[in-house]
Formats: sequence, structure tokens, C-alpha cells
Amino acid sequence: MSEEEKGKGNEKPMPVYVKFEAPEDLQSKSLEALELARTTGSIKKGTNETTKIIERGMAKLVLIGEDVNPEEIVMHLPPLCEEKSTPYLYVKSQKDLGAACGINKGCASAAIVDPGKAEEVIEGIIAELEKLKR
Repeated sequence: MSEEEKGKGNEKPMPVYVKFEAPEDLQSKSLEALELARTTGSIKKGTNETTKIIERGMAKLVLIGEDVNPEEIVMHLPPLCEEKSTPYLYVKSQKDLGAACGINKGCASAAIVDPGKAEEVIEGIIAELEKLKR
């Protein structure tokens, strides 16, 4: 077995609901935008609140944790976002998502409702997401 093959065994397979992988810099930029929106605008955290805000067409950007277990908790979010034309992306860790939401535990998903001062950053993130999905 080559070194390259050994290294591949350490990577966990992507969860079923993850349709694309967001680059690290885009993930950290979106977490920073979430944090800024939390302090200067408004966000919703947790899958139930996120789902409601997407259904109402009020979400500007949705962040979904990649390490959610069981996967069924957030599995419905990507198709719902696509149906409502809401931009979304995945972040590696629920813990990071929770921290950006201002809570001391993991958070499966969050939505930015009012970007506040993060508006320009969010527009940039959405533009990058468009390129990713093509």
C-alpha cells in the first residue's frame, strides 16, 4: 500500500446530505459573517428555527454542519434551500458553528436573517458559492 493510499483511509467519507465541499477559507469567511450578523443584524440557530426561516423565504444564507449525527437532523435542509433559492454551505464542525452563533455547544445549522454589517461579505460568499456549484 502506498503512502497516498494510507492517507486516504484517515478521511471520513462525506455525509450523504453534503452535496459539495466548501473551501476552508469560504467556511471561515461565512462563520465570521455569521458572527457579525449575530451582533449587528439577526440570525436563527438550530435546525427547527433554520427550517422555519427558509420556508418563509427570509434566510439570506444558511450554514449547515458537516458532522451532524444522526444525518437525518439536517438532511432536509439542502433540498429545501434549493427549492426556495436560498444560498447555503457546509461548515466542517458543529462546534465552530455554535461558537459563531454565540453558544457554548455545537449547532447543527444556522441562518442569517438580517446580515447587518455583514451584508457585503455575505454577497461575496454567495458569489463564490455560485461559482462552486457550476
